[in-house]
Amino acid sequence: MSNKRLIVLLECAIFAAIAMVLSFIPLDIGSSFSISLGMIPMYVIAIRRGFFAAGFSGLLWGLLHFLTGKAYILMWSQALIEYILAFAFIAFSGIYSKKIRSYLLAKELNKALVYAWIAMFIGGVARYFWHYLAGVLFWGAYAFSGWSAQLFSIVMNGISCLATVIVCGLVISVIMKVKPQLFLPK
Repeated sequence: MSNKRLIVLLECAIFAAIAMVLSFIPLDIGSSFSISLGMIPMYVIAIRRGFFAAGFSGLLWGLLHFLTGKAYILMWSQALIEYILAFAFIAFSGIYSKKIRSYLLAKELNKALVYAWIAMFIGGVARYFWHYLAGVLFWGAYAFSGWSAQLFSIVMNGISCLATVIVCGLVISVIMKVKPQLFLPK
C-alpha cells in the first residue's frame, strides 16, 4: 500500500471519528427530527478527497453508530438501509471536489462556495433519501395521527436534511473562508 493511500484511509477514519463525536451533541427534536453535525467533517473529507473517500468515511461513521450504541435498530434490513447505505451515500458530497479544490487554488472563493453548497445539498439528499425510505418502510407507526408514512417521512427527513445542509453548510463556508488549506491535501 502506498503512503498516499494510507494517508487517505487514515484521514477517512479520523473524519469518521470526528463525525461520531459530533453526533453526541444533542440536536434531536422528538424522535424524528435532528440536525446532524457529523456531516461537517463528512463535507470536509468529501471536498478534500472526493467521492470514494467520502463514501468510505461515511460508511465508517455509519458503522461507528453500532459500536457506540447510537444505532436505533428495529431489524437488520432497517439497520442496513439507515446505517450502511445512507451513510455510504454521503459519497455524493464529493462529486465536485476537484472543481471546488481548483477554485480554491485559484483563489476564486465564491465559485468554490457555490459548488460546495451544491455538493453538500446533493450529498445530504443522497443520504436522507435512504432515511426517507426507512421511514416509510419501518417507522410509519410513529407518524402523526392522520398522516401517512410517506408524508410523515418526507416532511421529517426533508426538514432534517435541509436543516443539516444549512447548518453544516454555514460552518463549511466559514471554514473555507478562514482556512481553505483544510480542503487542499498536499
